[in-house]
Amino acid sequence: MRIVITGASGNVGSALVRRLSQDGSHDLVGVVRRPPTGQAPAPGMDWAAVDLTDQSDVPALQEAVAGADAVVHLAWGFQPSHREEHLRELGVGGTARVIDAVLSTGVPHLVHMSSVGAYSPKRDDAPVDESWPTGGVPTSMYSRHKAAAETLLDELQVDAPGLVVTRMRPGIIGQRAAGSALLRYGLPTVVPAALLRHVPVVPLDAGLVIPMVHADDVADALVRVVEGRVPGAFNLAAEPAITAQDVADALHARLVHVPSAVVRAAVSASWHGRLQPLDPGWIDMAYSVPLLDTTRARRDLGWAPTTDARAVLSETLAGMQDTDSAGTPVLRPRTVAGGLVRALRRGPVSRRSEP
Repeated sequence: MRIVITGASGNVGSALVRRLSQDGSHDLVGVVRRPPTGQAPAPGMDWAAVDLTDQSDVPALQEAVAGADAVVHLAWGFQPSHREEHLRELGVGGTARVIDAVLSTGVPHLVHMSSVGAYSPKRDDAPVDESWPTGGVPTSMYSRHKAAAETLLDELQVDAPGLVVTRMRPGIIGQRAAGSALLRYGLPTVVPAALLRHVPVVPLDAGLVIPMVHADDVADALVRVVEGRVPGAFNLAAEPAITAQDVADALHARLVHVPSAVVRAAVSASWHGRLQPLDPGWIDMAYSVPLLDTTRARRDLGWAPTTDARAVLSETLAGMQDTDSAGTPVLRPRTVAGGLVRALRRGPVSRRSEP
């Protein structure tokens, strides 16, 4: 199969490329803004340099997807959090451009990486299936944009009933190799990763509970839907759901209960003050998203996670502590010195388009 992957150099994309390149039976094309240089993640894989926010790159996008058996759309942005117009143009506008390219070139299958963040707020901690509304959490940029992309897919399925459309809705996705990237997205540049080994207390609302899943298990589900050309939506999460106590335990720290409203106020003040890059919408989403019922993925795909959620959390935090990375621009190593140089040259990560 010829499989085109947008965002192939990121967290999920790197795991999917690893998985698909194992047997060498697929022709892979990675659509990214910055193709890897030097030792490529998958020898023989083709790369296309395309900026999904740039309308002038549409011809290059169409050329990249032409002749594909499936397009797996993973590309998304988390920074710059102080430029929502850019994030929306990448997430929602980029999805619209991928849809147009799929339709114009006759690709038979589109797989879209949605998220638990697309779901409307929960009523309680009972897991929800794929029929739960995808209205998003209004105060979260990420959630609003994921919900808007789902609306585009709703319209697509009405306008192009012959196209197979699959939507993946995972919980928080982790892996060791994403450690450096997560540090850039969530911590101030001047904070060394080593400090994560010496966190004495974790100030979180004790009611926090979120779904989580390993990138390799998400990649496995993606391969199953691509090779089986399976339509519909699929929740992906591992057991058990992650709690605030789990986070504290993974950091060998003491949990201090702080009401979510207070946590949100502190994050909001520091974000508005340009002291750290994490916008307060992530706090709103963390306490609003539902837990996930994965019955359909297990039944229809034969999928089951191989790594439990607590192990995913521990591995991901260890990757952050060790500033783990991979051989792509998105998953490059993170250092304080390198971050300061980039900040001086191009401004803080929460303002520039290239984190």
